Amino acid sequence: MTIYEQARRHAYMMAGALVLSIVFVLTVERIQGHSTIAFAIAIVGLVLANARMLKFNCPTCGKNLFFRGPLVVPWPNRTCGKCGTELTKPSQNR
Repeated sequence: MTIYEQARRHAYMMAGALVLSIVFVLTVERIQGHSTIAFAIAIVGLVLANARMLKFNCPTCGKNLFFRGPLVVPWPNRTCGKCGTELTKPSQNR
């Protein structure tokens, strides 16, 4: 599996985690009323789930697939923005 496919799976997993967080907060709001604790739990869960994002780096130069300059985007690069390596092809470093 290529680094791009792994990063793409992570993006889908994060989309699912976001949906679950929203459902969790809405459910707690419906049952308990307004709760900042539920919102805080959802945010901490999303931050912890997204910590893996920092491991998806270009095998050639080490640039992260989710960073576009100073911005973080929810979808990985197919081609490295720094060295131009095609990330959809299997790595030769293995």
